[in-house]
Amino acid sequence: MNALLAKSEELFLAALAQPEAERGAFVERGCAGDVAVRAETERLLRAHRTVGDFLETPVSLAVAESSRGARIGRYQLREKLGEGGVGIVFLAEQAEPFRRQVALKVIKPGMDTREVIARFESERQALALMDHPHIARVFDAGTTAGGRPYFVMELVSGVPCTRFCDEERLTLDERLALFVKICRAIAHAHAKGVIHRDIKPANLLVARYEGEPVPKVIDFGIAKATEFKLTEKTVHTTLAHFMGTPAYMSPEQAGLGGRSVDARSDVYSLGVLLYELLVGRTPFDGQSLASTGADEVRRRIRDDAPGLPSARLTALAPEALGVAAQQRQLEPARLLATVRGELEWVAMRCLEKDPARRFDSANALPRTWAAISAANRSRLRRHRRSRAGKAMRATTARRAGSARRRPPRSRAGRFRGAQTRRNVPLKTKCARPRVAARRTRKHIAPTWKAGRRWTN
Repeated sequence: MNALLAKSEELFLAALAQPEAERGAFVERGCAGDVAVRAETERLLRAHRTVGDFLETPVSLAVAESSRGARIGRYQLREKLGEGGVGIVFLAEQAEPFRRQVALKVIKPGMDTREVIARFESERQALALMDHPHIARVFDAGTTAGGRPYFVMELVSGVPCTRFCDEERLTLDERLALFVKICRAIAHAHAKGVIHRDIKPANLLVARYEGEPVPKVIDFGIAKATEFKLTEKTVHTTLAHFMGTPAYMSPEQAGLGGRSVDARSDVYSLGVLLYELLVGRTPFDGQSLASTGADEVRRRIRDDAPGLPSARLTALAPEALGVAAQQRQLEPARLLATVRGELEWVAMRCLEKDPARRFDSANALPRTWAAISAANRSRLRRHRRSRAGKAMRATTARRAGSARRRPPRSRAGRFRGAQTRRNVPLKTKCARPRVAARRTRKHIAPTWKAGRRWTN
């Protein structure tokens, strides 16, 4: 029965997009001989004609515009890609002036309130300001026949960044390189005066282009402008609602009308993302936050200190730690040793409760990591040039068998070689070589005749 209703409703919505004179023939073709589907669809159409247009808002038209196969402007909707709180994203095909596939986002039917429209317009204006290879570009914008705003952007085919890293088994260095690209994209938005406020893996899609992982930042739905207005309409924030995702939300973002949110709020969210790329888990578990009330969520985000990434790894079960290490192509002990130190310090500085103690911008994270990497390379070079480094390399070479000397052929050469290996002074002059021989180890016996003078 559910399948019958679903098919009938889909055919009904598609029929509403057709001219009324052609709906009968369209339903007959669409039902493909299924009498029950045709009867249910015709019943819905009769009810639609009976109800008429007594509503102020043409909801039926809005529903028809959001169905597969409908046309919005010069774009034909092919399939639904995703759905958020107030918007739906469709895979659409542009027919003119040239043919290409795009992503079209439109407000859900019945959600076109003043506040939702204001936020929607803010999002498309924020995206229109961006000009960065790692931020989705806006191609077009407009209003549907039902009065709902929409915008068209590039089609981003990818998966959330954390899922991509785990499925591709990226190493820590590769994850950090991807993280640096994301930081630079967010820094570009900050330079344009826009704070994202909803940085999370679902809004950071990654795909391979020419063999390289390329991230794309999407969904500026709750973005905030710092230097200008993104829309002329007034946007109100309800105190009971969260603006963002709790697991990635900064303490000031979780507050009730407290400190103002600035670029350092996005730095906090980037710290949560770095934490998850290192450990495979967020500092505060998203499921446990979702199971508690709003006040408790705010209290935990504002007051509870997140554990160190290395401590979080140590607390994992052996099987979970093994999986996390395998996804990063490391042994569990090596993963713990690598996360401790500079990586851990960078993540925890981003997660400071006080914004003044965090990095001051998203660009500071790539700069800091580059400085740490340069310092590590310099320290490694100094170690290699030092006496300890040379001794370590010599020991490694001897263990590998590459530093073995070929025994001298002559007796004098063997005696001299034995002295060299045992740190015996070579410039020894004596009338009795046996005396010099006794300075070496006992098993080395001189072969010269007594009374013969030997000089090095």
